[in-house]
Amino acid sequence: MMKMRMKIITGGFFCALFLLLSVSWPVHGEEMDLYATAAVLMDADSGRVLYGKNEDAVMAMASTTKIMTCIVVLETVSQDDTLTVSAYAASMPKVKLYIQKGEQYTVRDLLRSLMLESHNDSAVALAEYVGKQFLTEELRKKDTADYTAEESKMAMAAFAARMNQKAAELGCENTWFITPNGLDATEIIIQEDGSTIQKEHCTTARELARILSYCIRESPCRDAFLEITRTGSYSFAANGRSYSCTNHNAFLNMMEGALTGKTGFTNKAGYCYVGALERDGRTFVVALLACGWPNHKTWKWSDTKELMEYGLENYFYRSFDEEGTVFDETLLKPVRVLHGQTNILGETAYAEIAVAGTEQIRRESVENGAGRAMNPEAGAQGSDGGGEANGENGKQEDRTGRRENWKADEQEDGGRIKQDVEGLLMRADEEIQVEYSWEKTLAAPVERGTQVGEIRYIVNGVVYKRDRIVTVDTVDEICFEWCLRQVLGRFLF
Repeated sequence: MMKMRMKIITGGFFCALFLLLSVSWPVHGEEMDLYATAAVLMDADSGRVLYGKNEDAVMAMASTTKIMTCIVVLETVSQDDTLTVSAYAASMPKVKLYIQKGEQYTVRDLLRSLMLESHNDSAVALAEYVGKQFLTEELRKKDTADYTAEESKMAMAAFAARMNQKAAELGCENTWFITPNGLDATEIIIQEDGSTIQKEHCTTARELARILSYCIRESPCRDAFLEITRTGSYSFAANGRSYSCTNHNAFLNMMEGALTGKTGFTNKAGYCYVGALERDGRTFVVALLACGWPNHKTWKWSDTKELMEYGLENYFYRSFDEEGTVFDETLLKPVRVLHGQTNILGETAYAEIAVAGTEQIRRESVENGAGRAMNPEAGAQGSDGGGEANGENGKQEDRTGRRENWKADEQEDGGRIKQDVEGLLMRADEEIQVEYSWEKTLAAPVERGTQVGEIRYIVNGVVYKRDRIVTVDTVDEICFEWCLRQVLGRFLF
């Protein structure tokens, strides 16, 4: 009986342990009771995930796809362009504008149909218009109204390639676009070695938030994107008919500072949403995937509000240049240059180093290709070139045991975050750490501006900014002509 009881207790313990390990705990450890299967709260300016739940799970995203459709169209063609509707575009399922084969519309009108009402036929018409520009000359010249379904699909595939190219540029490794409207789809990809893989129309909460961050903060068409997606209603006339589009993004009227957003739903994806809010100089992005199915249409608004309020209450901007964090440049001592020319025969050559962008301020050497002649012991004192700073108290110390080559001193980068930002949204209990390292010695010749090390700004083990440490001096290599000149100079003058 005792053995049986021990087995039950032991089994229960390991079951509980398994459940704990299998739970996807949120980023930064503070759990929220969210409806969404996957969710992210992101700092739009840095790309840093402030809160995450299954943020890297690959899932369907429904009509949130259309933020990428919109930005690719804006960046490729003019809103004043006029396009012709194909039979394939007109055949798209609801929700739709009910455009007809052969009708003509401006890109401007269909973009608002796309983003306010989420019309699937408008998405395909826009995708065909942009995509056909990447087809053969014969298909480019052919009237879209005369396209076969196969030719329309070719144009749409060319547009999807532009979407995937943009996603790759943004570091979205788990996002794949097949349709411009977000309808669920699967395709077979033939790889270079002849093998095939099946790809689905998908993204992750993290990458969806990254895409919207690009649309509103980085894209050259960000103003146009915001103008379209913040429009409450839009009316236009075309082909003898009048149209009226109403924005279905309820979040715009839900919180002060609401910027933009896009809803989505398919039977596979469930309710999805991606939106942004800007307040007091802080911009937050929320992405939700699989946030319920009918009849739970409002769950996405509850999750969005909870995440935005969490960000507003807990995260505030801190600059990497704030007092106590700024790197102390007096720590940068000249670096010894082996076989380098100096102005004095027999002396060791040294090259001044500085943070990139401040070379001229720290420059003390002449520009004749000769390194500084210094006391070797004094030079060696600063050439270990390693240290660490604590962002809270500004304490900066020499680091011993530093690797000889700073390039090998690798640390985890933000991964899918924007690098070299000037600051972050941070909690009060978080610290900025500053680490730095540079080469002990260099070998001549050394060109001015050569990178010899770097300064890293780190939060929670992730590098968010890197400053280069570069040489201020050019140091030429010792040669016969230089040796002869030095000898003659010593004995003849």
